[in-house]
Amino acid sequence: MTTRSTLAVITGAGGGIGSAIAHRLSRDHLVALHHGADLENTQALQRDIEQMGGQAFVFHTDLSRADAGTEFWAAYERAALSAGVANHPVNVLVNNAGIARRGEIEQLSDEDFDRQHQVNTRSPYMILKHGLGRLSDGGRIVNLSSSTTHIAYPDLLAYGMSKAAIDALTHTLAQQLGPRGITVNAVAPGVVDTNINADWLQNNPEAQQYVGSQAALGRVAQPNDIADVVAFLASDSGRWITGQTIVATGGAHL
Repeated sequence: MTTRSTLAVITGAGGGIGSAIAHRLSRDHLVALHHGADLENTQALQRDIEQMGGQAFVFHTDLSRADAGTEFWAAYERAALSAGVANHPVNVLVNNAGIARRGEIEQLSDEDFDRQHQVNTRSPYMILKHGLGRLSDGGRIVNLSSSTTHIAYPDLLAYGMSKAAIDALTHTLAQQLGPRGITVNAVAPGVVDTNINADWLQNNPEAQQYVGSQAALGRVAQPNDIADVVAFLASDSGRWITGQTIVATGGAHL
């Protein structure tokens, strides 16, 4: 099989929104699937993509480590070499990986605060810093933000802070990279029906009804709803959009 002409790297591709993004982008790109702890799910995703005629390879980095930025690309290069695409430029980079630790300001531990900011803020920054030379001119960067940056959830304060930094990163980096034709955008979902919300949302009709009632479109978001927005921004159709945070909440809390 001939290797796809373009390559997309997705962080946190093993489940939820990341998996949906990988599936969607695999229609048009060779996809590099980063995972943290969920190797089995990511390998299953790779098999699914390949069974559907796509191409994918898997690599691992622990984004909670201080050296995540450099180790991310070292792990990527090892996997790309094994996949036979060592010198392929990165056309699309999706910073999707993230963690959420609930707790109001008096309750959340310092360790959980630091871990969220390491994974959600510092790691994307470092991945971009050490990856800009690998990105092709005319490429696409899409960062995952959150509706918690503009809707107040006291038990997600630290998480919202970490994602607000992503919005600032997106806006400013777009200005810097514009001369290279690289667009930089963010997508801010609301509540999405993924495993991260399994403990209170899945198999809970009352919770799903409540969350759906907060959205103008009247339902809970599915991962594919977010993946399609990311795919648009990663495509040529999104070429004239940069420096923006696209709020993809189905009109929640209008």
